[in-house]
Amino acid sequence: MSFPALMVTLVAVTGIIWLLDKWVWAANRGPHEDEPIIVEYAKSFFPIILAVLVVRSFFIEPFRIPSASMVPTLRIGDFILVNKFDYGVRLPVLNNKIINMGAPERGDVVVFRYPPNPQIDYIKRVVGLPGDRVQYKDKIVYINGQMMTQELQHKAVDLFGVVGAQDKVLTEQLGVMSHSIAIAPGRQRAQVDIIIPEGEYFVMGDNRDNSSDSRFWGTVPEANLVGKAFYIWMSWDCNASSICINGDRIGNSIN
Repeated sequence: MSFPALMVTLVAVTGIIWLLDKWVWAANRGPHEDEPIIVEYAKSFFPIILAVLVVRSFFIEPFRIPSASMVPTLRIGDFILVNKFDYGVRLPVLNNKIINMGAPERGDVVVFRYPPNPQIDYIKRVVGLPGDRVQYKDKIVYINGQMMTQELQHKAVDLFGVVGAQDKVLTEQLGVMSHSIAIAPGRQRAQVDIIIPEGEYFVMGDNRDNSSDSRFWGTVPEANLVGKAFYIWMSWDCNASSICINGDRIGNSIN
């Protein structure tokens, strides 16, 4: 059972117990008879679970970064917040949009349900919008025939322990958005030339040669979007150093 489904179930169960006690069981209890323990728990946990469900479903949801596909923007062990309001309000579990608020912009870092297996959440950067022609060749992105420029920042010498010494970190200009990417000059990845269908998005990881993304399994339907990543509230990786908490990353916005 998915976490949203579990939360909905718990809200329903605790809410029903609370209402049954209020309308039926309480009237049949003696004046000195204590509430059953299950009723006490239901009354205590129902408002808490409901509040968590509402916040996570409609406003903000936390996620943990499990892989290096978004290095250097995001590292393994980063705990991030995702805005679920910007792209529209959806019902939990059913994922049906009930309020349309907006759409992803080029350069947004988005969380979405992985198209081949919607039970898994992925995080990537939006590169192509509906109707765009996206080309990826020789490690350079072209949007509608225009090359997205890249500028070298530095050699990625053991960058966060996940890319090689010969890899490079570059600044990529993706439309009006600039962001960092990592590439491995000697590694060949898929070449792409695609026109993005309506209602679909082309996404890529910032760790370009170490990312499973739209180059390999296709575009992301709008219905699969979860929200926009915007904030790192904690970063925890005991493999990176003897100090598990990466304090310099806490509080950083995601660009």
